[in-house]
Parts: sequence; structure tokens; C-alpha cells
Amino acid sequence: MRLIRRTQRSALLAATAALLTTLALPQHATAQDRDPVTANATVVPVQTTGPVDKRFNLVVLGDGYTAAEIPKFRADVEKHMNVLWSIEPFASYRSYINVWAVELPSPESGVDCDPGLTDARRDTPLDMAFWGGCNAGSVQRLLTVDTKKASAAADLVTGTRSANRQIVALANSTTYGGAGGAWATASGGNALSSLITPHEIGHSLGKLDDEYDYYGRGVPGGTYTGGEPTSYHHTLLSEEEMRAKQQKWWRWLGEESLSGGRVGRFEGGMYSTKGVWRPSRHSMMKTLGYDFDQVEREVMTQAIANKVNLVQDHTPTTAPLGTDRTAWVDTLHPVGGALDVTWKLDGKPVPATFGARSLDLRRLHVGAGAHTLTATVTDPTDFVRDPKVRGSQALTRTVSWTVDRSVRTPQQPTGEATFTGHTQTDKPVGAQSVVYADTSHPGTGRSPQVRWTLDGWPVATSLGNDRDLDLSKLPLPGGRTHTLKARIAGTSQSLSWTVDAAAAKGSYELSKPVRTVQRPGKPVEYVYDGPFTMKLDAKDDQEGTVVSQFRVNGDGWYTYYGWPTDANSPWRFTPSGTNVDDLVYGKLGTPRVVPWDDATPEYKTHTIEYRTIDAAGNVGPAKKFLVTLTPPQQR
Repeated sequence: MRLIRRTQRSALLAATAALLTTLALPQHATAQDRDPVTANATVVPVQTTGPVDKRFNLVVLGDGYTAAEIPKFRADVEKHMNVLWSIEPFASYRSYINVWAVELPSPESGVDCDPGLTDARRDTPLDMAFWGGCNAGSVQRLLTVDTKKASAAADLVTGTRSANRQIVALANSTTYGGAGGAWATASGGNALSSLITPHEIGHSLGKLDDEYDYYGRGVPGGTYTGGEPTSYHHTLLSEEEMRAKQQKWWRWLGEESLSGGRVGRFEGGMYSTKGVWRPSRHSMMKTLGYDFDQVEREVMTQAIANKVNLVQDHTPTTAPLGTDRTAWVDTLHPVGGALDVTWKLDGKPVPATFGARSLDLRRLHVGAGAHTLTATVTDPTDFVRDPKVRGSQALTRTVSWTVDRSVRTPQQPTGEATFTGHTQTDKPVGAQSVVYADTSHPGTGRSPQVRWTLDGWPVATSLGNDRDLDLSKLPLPGGRTHTLKARIAGTSQSLSWTVDAAAAKGSYELSKPVRTVQRPGKPVEYVYDGPFTMKLDAKDDQEGTVVSQFRVNGDGWYTYYGWPTDANSPWRFTPSGTNVDDLVYGKLGTPRVVPWDDATPEYKTHTIEYRTIDAAGNVGPAKKFLVTLTPPQQR
């Protein structure tokens, strides 16, 4: 859901927008204004991947948590973050993001108007409230925050500002709710709350629109009557028109959607049931629980990368370089794959650099006069297909130097090289991760080499780039942990990581079936003639929240969260689904999201798969069982 809706939708929207305008107070408060909010606040680093000014900073604020409930806030933050890291592109670009928790002990527990307008107004630091700020003209699930106070609390994270951070305010509540705008909000303890957070960040960071085909729950949204939407993931065009005009998501058409089905053209979105189309049957911006589809993922990849600079440091460019120098660049390091570096002299590629982060200029045989050397850093991710996005500063950066062989560099003391940045060593890394180690560049000679060992055995890096080690390319025995080490050659400097190569183990528990069928070489089959429940559980030998997922008949993977009204209750499958607050959950077979979706029971055999994603990012192998749903009379 978005914080600010389209005003033409109804008088309800106008009232909500007016309220939010009132709440949109200046972002920077005076010291005197900040004191009541921040006097007892504590900033806790949850994840530190680099300097504040060189990272995208996610600042999570807690409201309505008393001093005794701060451990609850910490648990809510951990769950929200681990769910976020299970979703692309956050999983692959986790290393671009610092996470900070700002603990704000509250005089009272809970937030305003929760769950109803007549419920208590509580004394809390950020004045969070349901019903759009206790507004009778709003809706219950619209959860607002005093933006002036939220900004004051976020300002406690030194070095963060609106350009390099995203604020997420969590309310101490089990009621469903949230909002997306400059400040994202979510309830901390609702069954669905950890999925509200990435949805709202999709609004706040990616400027993605809702794909709901309704505004008021239980009421179809009617027919869209506007022109071609500016929204990247909504259109009036047919698939043929998208291809012919090379517009919208034409590059992704026909692909298997990450959120199930294929990328195509599905009617409904932007609060309209008819007359406008979206890329996938369901996705993060339509149905909480599914991933972003490829179209949304491309937008979010650019949005995250726009918050950082692929080039973190480089040889100074202020004066010409002599050919006795080594030029170098330090880059970012996505968890999902290393960046490319291409060197050129006077526009021509320098051969055999193989993505090296440094270049010994003595090998270039530079002629007399001034020459131009460039290093272009590019993200080769297959999350992006639009050349304009690929060529934007988000995914491509170039550094230029003037090289002149007549320049002689004064001798500089070399000293011992040290590590200047690296993958966090205090938590296990996943077996599919890219681990990195950057070094200083003392003196004017060649950049120091980084040498890697796994369980004491030398490991070769890719040609040219010894700063990144892609664990997914190693024959890493699973089921246990390993020790990875990096050492700067010729020095005593070293780092060590624990590599978690053991995925979390998932299990399921079903309610009693009519009968159970076991056939040799086939998954176990359970027969039901009506509703049944499924509880998924996961165990890991490492700390951290484990995310469980399931999918039905090969549809998109869906994050298991219990049941919408109770995180501790199992998922409930029924022939036609269960209506919970005018949304439909648990229809066995083709998903049904809103009451007007097809409710026809699918009396046949269904395949249910389940898997785990642990805190290190390991995705466990999918396992499956069969469920046959029969009409009651065939009992």
C-alpha cells in the first residue's frame, strides 16, 4: 500500500492526503526539537558493510516498544531483515546496505488507534498510528508516523541523510498495516509484517506502484480510464505493441516469472480491476509473499545501485601518472557476483587484464606525450536488460587518468599493506556468496596480492581479480562449515570467515488426511476431501531467522508466515480459499487473492514443494509431497 494515493479515487483519499500533508513536517529538526524523542535512544549497528557515506543505509526505528520490550524490537528487526535478504535483489546486493536499529524506549506499549479508532492514544516517541493517523476518513491498515520525529531519530545515525538512507518505522503491534512513501512503515509483529516491509520499500525506494485491482478491500476497483501509465510495470499496450514499440517490459515477455507463471500481460492494477495490465499474475506489489517479478526486480536493482558508487576509491586523478606507476580502482562487491573492470588506453582495450582492479603502467609501452587511461566498472547482472539502465551511473562508472611517460613519481615509502574493506567476518557466509577483501595501495609499485585458502588449501581466484572469491564456483562439500582465509602476500595481514555450506532443514506437518498413499519411487500422497492445514518448520545449526517457502503446482515460491491472523497457526488450504478481511488465502490449486477471483475447487492431485533460506543465504533443496483433493461425496 502507498502512503499517498491518487486523489481522484474518492473523498477518502482526499482526507488521507490532507492528513499526510500535515504530517509531512520538515526533515531536520532543531536540537531542542529532537531531545524529547532521542534523549534515551540507542543506535545499534545490525549490519555494517562499509562506511556510512559509501553505503545505502537502512535505518529501522521502533515505536511503542517499552524498555522491557526492546528485546522484542530486536527480534522483529532480525526477522524483517532476514526475510528481506531472502528476496531479490536485496539478497544479491546485501553488501551495498548498512542496517541500523534505533531503539527508542517508549513510555507506553503499542501505538495509537490499534486496532480501532476508539482504542487508546498511547504516549510513544514517534506517534505512530493506524487509520492514517486516527482519521475516521482513512483506512485501518494505513499506518503513519510523525516524519519530523522519525527524521530526528534517524539523524542519530551519524552520516546518514535523505540521499543515502531509507527509514523504516516498525510499530509494536500485531495488527496488519504499513505505508510506503519517503518513510516506510510496517507493524512489527503481524504474521505478514516482515513481508509488508519489502513491499513498502518497493514503493519508497523503487517508486513501484501497487498492483492491487481494488482500493477498498472487498470492492472491485472498476475500469481504468486514464492514459498510458507512467508506472514502469503497468500498461495499456498489448504484448505485440510492447514488442513493436520496444516499450515497457517487452524484453522480459515470455520469461518464466520469478513470482509464478510467465511474464506477460495480466489485467488489473493501480486499484482498477479492468482496463490496465501488469507483467505477472502475482508479485510482491500485488500479493505479499511472492517475490518481485523480473520487471520489478530490474527497477529495484537500479534503485539500490543508485544509492552507492561502484567505484569506492581509485588512484588520484588530479595529476598525470608516470609509467612507473600502478593505477588501481577499488569497487563494490555484490554478494551475487563480481563486477567487471575494463581498462582502455586512448580508447583501445588493454589486452589480458581479465578484470584486474589494478594495472601496472610499465606494461603499456606508452609513447611520448599525454595519453588517456580509463577503467570502466560495470555490473554484469542479468537482473538488468535495459541498456539505458546498464549504462547509467547505477551500473557503470568510469575513472580517467592522464598518463605521460615523461612524468617521474617521487619515491614513496611503501609500508605494509593492510585490509581496507572486506565481507563481514562476524557471521557465517553462504556457500553461494561472493566474499571479498580489499587492500591499501602503499607506494607506487604493484598492488598487493590477496591469497585465499579454504580449510588450509590454496584456492585460485578468477584471472586478474584476486579481491573477489565466488564460493559458488568451488566444489564445496555441503552439510558442514568450512574455514576461508584471505592473506595479503608478503605481510602478516589475514582475515578469516566461517563458510556455512549446510542449508537449514525444513519439515512439514499436515492435519490428518482421509488416507495416505505411498508408492515406490514417488512422493508421499495425502488424500483430503476438504480443508486441511500445513505447518512448515525449519532448523539450522547457525543463528538467525530461517525463512520457509512453499509453492503449489510449480507456481511462484511463497514465503510461509503461518496464517494471516496468527503467525503461530498453520497455513490452511481449502477448496475455494478462506476470506480474511476481504482477501482470500489458501485456495488449493490456482491462487485466489480477492473474492471475485475464480473460486472453482480443483479436485485433482496437486504437488506442494517446500524449501528453506537460512540467514547466510543458503537456499535448501526443494522437497515435495502430493495432495489429492476429492469431492466430499467420493469419500
